[in-house]
Amino acid sequence: MTTHENAQLLGRGFYWQELQAGQRFRTFRRTVTETDLVNFISATGMLEAIFIDAHFEHGAMSGRPVPGALTSGLIEGLLFQTMVQGTGLAMLEFSMKAHAPVLVNDTIYGVVEVEEVKPTSKHNRAVVTSRVEVLNQRDELVLSYTVKRMLAGRPE
Repeated sequence: MTTHENAQLLGRGFYWQELQAGQRFRTFRRTVTETDLVNFISATGMLEAIFIDAHFEHGAMSGRPVPGALTSGLIEGLLFQTMVQGTGLAMLEFSMKAHAPVLVNDTIYGVVEVEEVKPTSKHNRAVVTSRVEVLNQRDELVLSYTVKRMLAGRPE
């Protein structure tokens, strides 16, 4: 039987020691679909007319808007699969600001800047503060948020 213990693990997120203030990362792009909208509002109960009525009159905006929480959730999903996979321990704080609507069929991506890495006094952990800007396919800022996460350190 062959052992694979020496094979490098793919997809691991960053240990806190691998991050420093000023580092920047960009996620892959992700198109927001009608299915994303329907599944999200059904699961959360956000059954607002603007989200469930495809012909709702919403003034100056055209298209099918999606909740800001869905937009941030999709970007967080991209980050979970990459930046914090296997190393993220907890989300401690989250503060969000919407800048422009995101519509069904928009393609979004995130740009992450590490603002602070603050090691804790116990258990080889650190609180990592990042600012995330979410842009659409026209590179317009649609959402921004600051997030503090507890990240694990390298194994002893």
